Amino acid sequence: MSQTNQRTTDEQAADPTESVYREYILGVRIVERTAGGDETAYRFEAPHHEGIEFDDPQTATLYADVYFDVNGFQEAGTGERGIPPEIVQAGRDTLVAYFLTQQNVDVEWVASYYGEKPEKVRRYANRVRKRAKKIREGAAERGLT
Repeated sequence: MSQTNQRTTDEQAADPTESVYREYILGVRIVERTAGGDETAYRFEAPHHEGIEFDDPQTATLYADVYFDVNGFQEAGTGERGIPPEIVQAGRDTLVAYFLTQQNVDVEWVASYYGEKPEKVRRYANRVRKRAKKIREGAAERGLT
């Protein structure tokens, strides 16, 4: 997982190796980038967010769900191992989902860290996904795009 700077739509349109994988409300999206061969990365982009890449789309979309669940956050300035305060304050399920988006962290690691079963960790992440979906739907109903 590597961090990148957010690129403009014009820059992306000029780059045939990139396409929008998923577009959300409020200028949030995930861009799929193919870097030759079978290497594909998924970059999360949002206004006022430095952007971050993931190896698979499931992790990138979970990251987007965490982003919506806490009404946005910045990782810049949190340091190599820091966690944005918005995520820490949001509760265990959001923190678990955020951990699952970090490099070299999987369900088993998080389950071990919290002393829970992997099924419970998955339930936590699913709660965040459901809340984020409701938040996006509510915003869209109010005309926020």
